[in-house]
Amino acid sequence: MTANRFVSLGFGVLMAAAAAVDARGPGLIAATAAGVAVLAGLYVRPAATAAVLAVVCAIALSEPQPLLAALAGLSAAAYLVLRHAAMTGPTVIGLLGFTAIGVIATTAGPAGESWLPVLAPVAAVVLFLLLTGPFARDERADDAAEAERPALGYE
Repeated sequence: MTANRFVSLGFGVLMAAAAAVDARGPGLIAATAAGVAVLAGLYVRPAATAAVLAVVCAIALSEPQPLLAALAGLSAAAYLVLRHAAMTGPTVIGLLGFTAIGVIATTAGPAGESWLPVLAPVAAVVLFLLLTGPFARDERADDAAEAERPALGYE
């Protein structure tokens, strides 16, 4: 087995365990199914996706504390990345950034600031644009950009 499989197994087990901490009844069954799917995911990659979906069900059924849900989500994202690709620096920054935004949105501020979670999607989009901005710049010369633009016939 490769090192990615062992590290992904660790994230998968952490994901299932974080979802199982406060789970009872159907939530515990879903978290257990996630653990089984993590083990199956060592050999069959689609089982990794099933494990993450089972964790989502476990979280929805058990309503854990926000930090446990964030830990399960962060572990789930890292688990899927390691099962299907390689972990890169921008990936790690994105995972940690989106997790931090989610945790801050659900736990920060006094009770009177119930509007704070509304800012989370805006902050997530801004973070996405900041992270992908360097890759989206068109570095071709203006003449080359014009030459490659198709003629639509009505210009």
